[in-house]
Amino acid sequence: MNEFLSGKTAVITGASGGLGRAMAVALAGAGINLALVARNPEKLRATLDAVRAAYPDAAAETYEVDVTSESQVADLAGTVEARFGRAQILINSAGVNLRKPMIEFTLDEWRWVIESNLTSVFLMSRAFVPQMQGTGYGRIINLTSIMSHVSLPGRTAYSSSKAALLGFNRALALELAADGITVVGISPGPFATEINAAVLNNPEANAQFLTRLPVGRWGDPPEVGRLALYLCSQDAGFITGTDIVIDGGWLAS
Repeated sequence: MNEFLSGKTAVITGASGGLGRAMAVALAGAGINLALVARNPEKLRATLDAVRAAYPDAAAETYEVDVTSESQVADLAGTVEARFGRAQILINSAGVNLRKPMIEFTLDEWRWVIESNLTSVFLMSRAFVPQMQGTGYGRIINLTSIMSHVSLPGRTAYSSSKAALLGFNRALALELAADGITVVGISPGPFATEINAAVLNNPEANAQFLTRLPVGRWGDPPEVGRLALYLCSQDAGFITGTDIVIDGGWLAS
């Protein structure tokens, strides 16, 4: 338990995935109430089970929501407040990736990536910031990506959406600083999660990929969980308008 954070409420989108799940477990350990949000009910339930396995008394609920839907996000904000009171922590971890050459993208595919990775963050932030204002504390953590700093072929939509989040973070941080609300990005490098399964499950591709990483291994999702927990803490109140790269040295190489 963390005396400062215990009893606060966090909304985590993309909670059904590897990094979202890891952050949920980390925050539960500090006594934070959890509103776990995703579209896949079975995977959401697996996250809830993981939280309860680690912390049986954790206060957590699951919400099956499409975070690109304005109406569903608005309904979620009201539902979470009714259940837990004001949410003061928002972690936007929902995202998709479609790997293909730019000239092969359809407009619908492009919009799907941008709406899932960028528009959803706008909608969630707009819905939950009013719950944070006036409390003297708030945390918005947006999962960007190493692909917002560098890129690879076939990542035009993904890199565009994640690079845009860096600008969103800076602007929103300036808007909310006087309210005691920080806005920070986490830019993960390669982590052993489902989104990277194609490389992880291909021994040749995996071995080649690891040569890019000075530390010689994939990231472990709980490492992002612990970073998110720190950013929610009282000690991180001076960190805003930036992002933290956690990439095993990729950018430095």
